[in-house]
Formats: sequence, structure tokens, C-alpha cells
Amino acid sequence: QVQLVESGGGSVQAGGSLRLSCAASARTLSRYAMGWFRQAPGKEREFAATINWSGNSTFYADSVKGRFTISRDNAKNTVYLQMNSLKSEDTAVYICAVSRYSGVSASRNQYPYWGQGTQVTVSS
Repeated sequence: QVQLVESGGGSVQAGGSLRLSCAASARTLSRYAMGWFRQAPGKEREFAATINWSGNSTFYADSVKGRFTISRDNAKNTVYLQMNSLKSEDTAVYICAVSRYSGVSASRNQYPYWGQGTQVTVSS
């Protein structure tokens, strides 16, 4: 069973930065793409960013493009999300997930394993 543990969330003022981490329990995850999703209160879970198995291909939601950067360290079984220029609308629980494929994907249906999430709160 794959376990994913997110960390790095917190409260920050608008314009600030946070770096999220997601540590995975299985080394074989280096073969698969990973993604970050987010869910605000009363809203559906939405895609934020994804990275392929090797780390040389990424894809972002329009709402975070240019402000967020996803990266991974396969030696540490960890994926990161650097979030800059945060806005109040970025407030959500951020959840990492492992894809069933090696390439990038924004579709929730292609992610069978999910973490519990970490809260990010941005105040204006």
C-alpha cells in the first residue's frame, strides 16, 4: 500500500510563499507521475500541477501557472510544490497524488493513490 504524507502547509499573507513536500513510502513511485491537487471549502477538488516520472515534464493549471513550481527528488521519494505570490484564492487543502502512468496528467481519474492533505491559508 502506498502512503503519501504532505507537509509544509500553514498560514501566510498574500504575496508570500510556501513550499509543500510530499513524501512517498515506496521507492517504485519514481516510475510514475505525481500531482498536486487542492480543495477549498465547499468546492470540488481541482488540479494544480503535475510532473512526469523523471521530472523533465510539468503541467500547471492556468490559475497557478507562473507562480507555482512542481519538482521531485526520486532519490528521496519526494515531490515538492513551491508556491510564490500567493493569493487569498489559493486557500485550500493541498493534496498530493500518485498517477497510474509515467506521463503528466491533470485528470483525477488517473491518480489511484492520495495523501491526506495539508492546509494552506492565505490572508489578504
